[in-house]
Amino acid sequence: MQGQCGMFSGMPELPEVETVARDLASALPGRCITAVWLGKTDFLADPAALQTQLPGCRIAAVRRYGKFLLLDLLPDNGTGRPGTLLVHLGMTGQLVVQPAAAVLPPHTHVVLTLDDGRQLRYTDVRRFGRIVLVSAGELDVSLAGLGPDPLEIGQAEFCARLGRRRARIKALLLDQRTLRGLGNIYADESLWRARIHPAEPAAQLGPARLKRLCRAVRQILREAIRWRGSSIANYRDATGAPGAYQRRHRVYGREGKPCVRCRTKIRCLVVAGRSSYYCPRCQRAPKSALRPVRRPRQIAH
Repeated sequence: MQGQCGMFSGMPELPEVETVARDLASALPGRCITAVWLGKTDFLADPAALQTQLPGCRIAAVRRYGKFLLLDLLPDNGTGRPGTLLVHLGMTGQLVVQPAAAVLPPHTHVVLTLDDGRQLRYTDVRRFGRIVLVSAGELDVSLAGLGPDPLEIGQAEFCARLGRRRARIKALLLDQRTLRGLGNIYADESLWRARIHPAEPAAQLGPARLKRLCRAVRQILREAIRWRGSSIANYRDATGAPGAYQRRHRVYGREGKPCVRCRTKIRCLVVAGRSSYYCPRCQRAPKSALRPVRRPRQIAH
């Protein structure tokens, strides 16, 4: 897992993972894993470890770290070393709790049977996700390199981490080494709310606009969590239900539609290799900004 954390920049993002983590945290702690079934295993780091070490483990807690789900495990008999199951949902992964008698959906690749008759099922159409079991001593190493959580970082630290960088602000927001958990959707939404162009160099923003961006990022993420995330394509929460925040997007995926603030048509340009949606009037372009380009519509980023 070391060095892999930064490669994941697609959906689901922080609000979706937080929603799933909260759902699982209310359903799984205290439950014992009695059996493990695996389908396709090409995306698993060590399938044999899951099959041999997970049965008999009790789920102690479920939490989020950036875009990762962490299931903390303890041996049911109280002996042995604790561990953590790291799950990254990739672009199309879903982690859902269902009765064992429920029909197994297509593209289900991991099933953890619990001692109460339910199952924790991982489905993934494209198999871009990751699931790996790490020991307690390896957890920090596996997550090394990720920046602070945008919901936990202070405003002063936020400004210090971004304010001296020459990179374009959208690229920095997507860089998991700068802040962990942000992705394309919520970076675009935050920049629109803060009235900052996605291609503007961070060092040119100044303290006032950086503080405004920090507030916007926090507001957007908290709103998205409250609406249980954005279901653009495959995302579902731990009960199998879609999120609703996609109905409140102001710029993301709205190229050619009027800005809800000034009625100017939303445009799209490429920043850091990603489609970036913005309002040319609300988010004035710096001289160094790329010219807008048309790109094929993408379902998820």
